[in-house]
This record gives sequence, C-alpha cells and structure tokens, in this order.
Amino acid sequence: MNRTKMIKKMNEIPRFDVVIIGGGATGLGAAVDSAARGLKTLLVERDDFAKATSSRSTKLIHGGLRYLQQGNLSLVTEALKERGRLCKNAPHLISHRPFLVPNYHWWEGPFYGFGLKVYDALAGKQGIEKSYHLSKEETLKAIPNLKKDDLRGGVIYYDGQFDDSRLAITLAKTCIDLGGIALNYMCAESFIKENGQIIGIVAKDSESGNSYKIKAKSVINACGIFSDEMRQKDNPKVKPRLVLSQGVHLVLKGELLSSNHAILVPHTDDGRVLFLVPWHNRVLAGTTDSSVEKATSEPIAKKDEVDFIMRESQKFLAAPLQKSDVLSVFAGIRPLAKKDDSEETKKLSRDHVILVSNSNLISIFGGKWTTYRKMGEDVINKAIEVANLTKKECATYTLKLHGYAQGLDPDQDLSTYGSNYLLLRKIANEDPSYNELIHPNLPYQKSEVIYAVRYEMARKLEDVLCRRTRSILLDAAASVESCATVAKLMAKELGYGQDWSEQQIANFKELSATYLPSNYL
Repeated sequence: MNRTKMIKKMNEIPRFDVVIIGGGATGLGAAVDSAARGLKTLLVERDDFAKATSSRSTKLIHGGLRYLQQGNLSLVTEALKERGRLCKNAPHLISHRPFLVPNYHWWEGPFYGFGLKVYDALAGKQGIEKSYHLSKEETLKAIPNLKKDDLRGGVIYYDGQFDDSRLAITLAKTCIDLGGIALNYMCAESFIKENGQIIGIVAKDSESGNSYKIKAKSVINACGIFSDEMRQKDNPKVKPRLVLSQGVHLVLKGELLSSNHAILVPHTDDGRVLFLVPWHNRVLAGTTDSSVEKATSEPIAKKDEVDFIMRESQKFLAAPLQKSDVLSVFAGIRPLAKKDDSEETKKLSRDHVILVSNSNLISIFGGKWTTYRKMGEDVINKAIEVANLTKKECATYTLKLHGYAQGLDPDQDLSTYGSNYLLLRKIANEDPSYNELIHPNLPYQKSEVIYAVRYEMARKLEDVLCRRTRSILLDAAASVESCATVAKLMAKELGYGQDWSEQQIANFKELSATYLPSNYL
C-alpha cells in the first residue's frame, strides 16, 4: 500500500469501470468485489480508511439477536451465512467467542434457550458451535465474576469476534492485490456530468492540494453516515433517506470478567441488547441507541449514555464497577436506512438499500459489518446493470483475504496481521528498539508503527493510534502518553521534521479528549 504509487497508477488509467466514494466497510467491500471481477476499480476516501462508523463497532461478526427478536429472519439468516463465509475467508481476523446469557428468572432459561436454538438452526451448515444450557455452578465457573444473587443458570451460544479497523485495512490491501486502487485522504469534491449523467468525479488530495478529474463508467456513493450529503451534491433537492443512531461503548479492565466468555444481556432498559465482551485483554461494554441529527466522524458520547452502560453492566458484575475501571469511551454513528415514517432507531433494521439517481449515481447505505461482502456484491451487480459493464460473476464467496493464515491464536495481538507476521519480524530485526512497546500499558511494538507507515498507508498519528493499532480504545490515557514515541517513528519513516511531529501530537491530544473517561465520569 504505497500511496504515491497508487496516485501515479490512478493518473495512468483514462477511465475506470467503477469509482467508489467512501472507505468504510461498505465501500471497501464493494472495491474488493469490483476488483475481484476484473473491473478497473478506484476507491477514494476523504479521511482515513474506517475513520468513522466502521472503526467504532461492537467488534462482532454476528447474525443479530435483536433482529431475531424483531422477527427479521431473512436478515439474521443472511448475516449468519456471511459470518460463516468470513470465518473461512479470513481465519486470521475472525475468532469464535462463547457468549453467556445469564438467567435470573425461571422463564429465562427455556425462553432464551429456544431463541438460541432458532439462531443455531438459521445458521445451518455455516454455524460455529451449538448452544447449550448451564447450571448455576457451571455458569459461575464460566464467569466467576458474574453476580450470584438469584442466578439460576445460563445459556451458551457462539458468535464471531473481530477487530473492525484491522479488517478494513485488510480489505483495502485485498483490493490492491487484485489490481484495484484504494486511496485515503482523497476527497471527492464534485461530480463530472455530461448531458445530465455522471461520468466521473473531481477529487482533491488532502496532502498535496492537487485536484484530479477522474472519469468513470459508474460512480458508487458508499459514504455511510455521509451518504445523504453525497446524494445532495448530485441533486440538492433529494430527500434524506438515513436515520442516524449513536452507539456508545466503554472499554473496561479485563479482570472485571477474568473469563474468555462474553456476557449478553438480551433486554436493557432502553430495549437493546447489552454486550460485555473480552477484547484485547480488556472488556468491551455497550452499546446505547440514541438519535442524532448530524453526521460527524468524531461523535462525542453523552454522559447519560456512559452512566447507562455503567449502571446496566453493574447489574451483572459481582465486583463494584469503579470509575478507574474505565479505560476509554468511544462513540459511533449508525447509518440506518429509513423505509417509512418511523424514526425510532432501535426498531430500524440493518438491511441495506441501493438507490440510483436520475444522473446514475448509485448510492448504498444501511447494513452492517457482518454483511459487508453481500453489500459489495449487490452494489457491483447494480453498477454492472446501470453502466452496462461487461457482466462478470461475483468472485468473493470463497475469496481468501489478504494475509490469509490458519492456526493463529486469536488472543495474540499480532494474529490480525496473518501471514504478514513475518514481515513484522523482519522490521523488528532492523533495530533492537523496534521490539520495544510503544507504552507499557499497550500491547503494540514499535515495529507495528513502522509497518503501518510502510505497508498500510498510515499518514497521521491518529491513523496509527486509532486504527492501525487500537491504542486509543484500549487505554486512552496511555495512547496520549505514547504520542511522542509514535510521532518520532512516523516522522522518520515519512521524512518529516519536528514541526510535523509537534502538530500531529497537538492534533491527537485534542482528538483524544472525547475518549478520556475522566471527561465523563
């Protein structure tokens, strides 16, 4: 992933078959699908890959028990099939996680047990492991720190877990492996039209300030929470089709569970499910659901949302939950596709919607990480239809993603690099200091910073500390303390001076304020 080479290659192609705007889960999935079919493919992202929603998920590849409760069996079935495909195509990125549903009332065991058997059945041959009941003693053995009062037992089921921004980078690299082009910090500013039809875009490089006129047979708007904004660039009179919902997560100390089992609370006070999930030796707790009016790449959690997660989590933990147990707070905004006048976000499903404007702008929104591959398939099928491209069948059902490797321990942080682990080791051998951690409270080595710049198109300090590594999520305060170390390594690789480092540190410290628990608790 060499950005300079990608721009040079972009300029050498007179006309692309498919140009995709947006470098989140949806856009990257479409780019991989398009490139896998042999189409001339370009993806442009105005910020960094997975900058917004796609790096702020609950880190689960799952069918969605909430949608099972709503009776949306088709969405759950599709998601479970996609979960199975992703487990096979990227075993270095997806791990199997046991989830425990604690039972505190007599009816919960049979009720949730039946629902999870339906969940198993919908997965079919793509299932992971079958659900089963536990006694009270077995439940406490699985999660010793679970609250014991009135506990009757539990139900175990299995789902997939992943690191969202690491999957995003893997998809960008897969697209490039297949001959496509993926560029971050390349903003699609306007459309090029001829006789009222879109024939390309004007994109501006945020680094150099250079603008490029890019011709295309089809243009796809995969801008996630910003999709309506892009549709309005095409037609200012178009009506919005998105409802925005904010979800907040807390990252807690791992010893609060001291287990490899996650906890699922099927029904919270606001009608959502609550997860307490082991992740990178921490516990990820969330999520909330509240309507927001305006899309932003850096949403800010509300204090009442943080208080809600603390309160709901405490109901199931034996030890008192202290403010000092919270290591980071982060928020993300979901792009929910509106189909009627209902705007109650918890009742909107994660089905995706594809619209084609009069000028042939193809917009896709809605969906979720689990179904990214199917969304890519559907929108590229639509692009082939709209632009009358040479029809080629989807090739991503069994496509092994970049770095594919089997047999890696998912609890090891380097497992997300897959076969690129050897390249990391090679970098570490260049200098003994590269084997050092960037901070004693973070699991990342200096070699990973070098790797991110050389091979993953990391251009800013936040790219490394927020998305190439998950430093800001695992410990917001430690990520701030690591700033100078990481900035120095990046500046050396990128050929920048002290001024660049100081500006990047200042920018990151400003950004980190929204993640620091001390600002909420």
